[in-house]
Amino acid sequence: MSETKLFVSDVDLWYGDFQALKKINLDIKSNEITAFIGPSGCGKSTMLKCLNRMNDLVEDCRIEGHMLLDGQDIYDPGYDVNLLRKRVGMVFQNPNPFPMSIYDNIAYGPRTHGIKNKNDLNEIVERSLKGAAIWEEVKDKLHQRATEVSGGQQQRICIARALAVEPEVLLMDEPTSALDPISTLKIEELVQDLKKDYTIVMVTHNMQQAARVSDKTAFFLTGEVIEMDSTERMFSNPRDKRTEDYITGRFG
Repeated sequence: MSETKLFVSDVDLWYGDFQALKKINLDIKSNEITAFIGPSGCGKSTMLKCLNRMNDLVEDCRIEGHMLLDGQDIYDPGYDVNLLRKRVGMVFQNPNPFPMSIYDNIAYGPRTHGIKNKNDLNEIVERSLKGAAIWEEVKDKLHQRATEVSGGQQQRICIARALAVEPEVLLMDEPTSALDPISTLKIEELVQDLKKDYTIVMVTHNMQQAARVSDKTAFFLTGEVIEMDSTERMFSNPRDKRTEDYITGRFG
């Protein structure tokens, strides 16, 4: 059995008067891919952003409950948010490389954490791009602007940028929704390869993608987790009729 990496207990979240999450409980294991599925507006991305405190940046957002990373509550007032975001990286729905070279995109995080030595940075850039399965495609154009390559390559550059600060957890918010099928397949293959070294939590609207790549699946509906189980069991024999209705396309 894998060890628990992230543990979410009785989490409620409000944006102003609107309650977006209701009594969320999740047990996310190390070196597994956990998929969050559910219709638009059900709380998947909101929950994902809680895991590295991105909702801290949202005005009128209030959170109750506990979220533990390796047993430590990340919402404890003494918890270092910068350290949290180094340990828990994020990849967004649309590729968002910085308007600078591929090299500088990858070196950006390590530089902000104090790494200045050119050889060290070169090593990190190469390792991260290899980790994101894009080194062979860009090794001869590291000084080209990252915004000038294809969308699928941009997304893998963003994954490499996240890997460069050596996180333990990778959060992915619909990482392939803006990509063509071939790029999507490359990202899916990459994600399955990365779980050897990282714990991955992925929001997806694509049922087939969740079934293909994830180990566990959590089904969200109207701000609640209806059920969480192994992906195989969830897709073959869900316990709740609402889960079955969503997976089989009766709504959502």
